[in-house]
Amino acid sequence: MRSTHPPHIGLGLPVDDPALLPSWARRADALPFSTLGLLDRLVFDNPEPLITLAALAGATSRIRLQTEVLIAPVHNTALLAKQTATLDRLSGGRFTLGIGVGGRADDCLAAGIDPRRRGRRLDEQMTLLRRTWNGEPYGLDLGPVGPRPATPGGPRVLFGGFAPAALERVGRFGDGFLGAALPAAHMSGLFRQVEAVWRKYDRPGRPHLVAQASVALGPAATVERARRNLGDYYAFTGRAEYMSRGLLTGAREIRAAVGAFRDIGADEVVLYCWSSDPDQIDRLADTLF
Repeated sequence: MRSTHPPHIGLGLPVDDPALLPSWARRADALPFSTLGLLDRLVFDNPEPLITLAALAGATSRIRLQTEVLIAPVHNTALLAKQTATLDRLSGGRFTLGIGVGGRADDCLAAGIDPRRRGRRLDEQMTLLRRTWNGEPYGLDLGPVGPRPATPGGPRVLFGGFAPAALERVGRFGDGFLGAALPAAHMSGLFRQVEAVWRKYDRPGRPHLVAQASVALGPAATVERARRNLGDYYAFTGRAEYMSRGLLTGAREIRAAVGAFRDIGADEVVLYCWSSDPDQIDRLADTLF
């Protein structure tokens, strides 16, 4: 059953000037935004998300903190269990672990991980993460890896991705789905597939459904910087120009996109700001609240 409520609105944090992120977080925390999202890559010029979100947890009191998405296979699993539980404790249970396999081989190679088995590795990691967050021994002849998270059973887990295996993980291990870089007309099919997987595994309630849109609201310099940053990030796909053309730069089209995601059942829409101009926060708040 789809949500009948208007979606919450989150902000995807820019990565081109990490020093500004505490200020971004404080400004967003004082407004009705629901979540601060932060992307993950290893071989790229972005801040490490778990360290950064821990800092932002101390700069905020209300807003949720979310990875979108953490490339779990490049992380040591025991350390990842400890880091995510610690972040959930530090934030008072405000952490959401958006997680996936990633789309670039170089991230895996830099971490010494075989890119061909990153999906199997993620499945193994999820079993260990759930066990660890529940306070069980990490393995044979090993004790628990603490601390226990503030959220019983561990932080909310959202899977990102497009492949059938990614959607299947929502039913097997997750609490919901995080869909990126697709308009509502295409995202609707993924949402329906996730709901079907949820029913297949006889999960109670409904999956938490999150959509993303890339935005830049402000003067020409803000928009141009956002297009450049967006193109740099998606250069590896060979579709950088297409992704840049999809940037939403007007209040009317941003409102229309949020409405379209609402109509397909999104519980939350995260608006990714690809320029570090902090005045975008107030412009988006004036547009949507």
